[in-house]
Amino acid sequence: MKKYTVQKAPFVVPTTDGKLIEEHFGRATDGNSQVSIAHMVAPPGWSEPFQTPEFDEYTYVIRGKKQFIIDGEQVILEAGQSIKIEKNTRIQYSNPFDVPCEYIAVCLPAFSMESVNREE
Repeated sequence: MKKYTVQKAPFVVPTTDGKLIEEHFGRATDGNSQVSIAHMVAPPGWSEPFQTPEFDEYTYVIRGKKQFIIDGEQVILEAGQSIKIEKNTRIQYSNPFDVPCEYIAVCLPAFSMESVNREE
């Protein structure tokens, strides 16, 4: 019995905003509710509504820049930087810059639409 899993076919989350989301491990890919790991590319000008997730989220920026509004404070991460945002924190993610932002996101427990609490 193997004690490892190689992910060669991540689940590509359908989006309508031009953002690429490839979940390598998590609820949609392998049913894992403990952690989700996703590779993402946010196009220039992309943004999401404010949300208050019920999970901790770690973000590592590979290239480009990503803007966060965290409890009213603006934080901009550049390539090579990372951040941990604690659960139950009101946040908005965006890429108001002129180049795509490629990053890895890790959620503990795993991301779900029910636990992200996006505002309308």
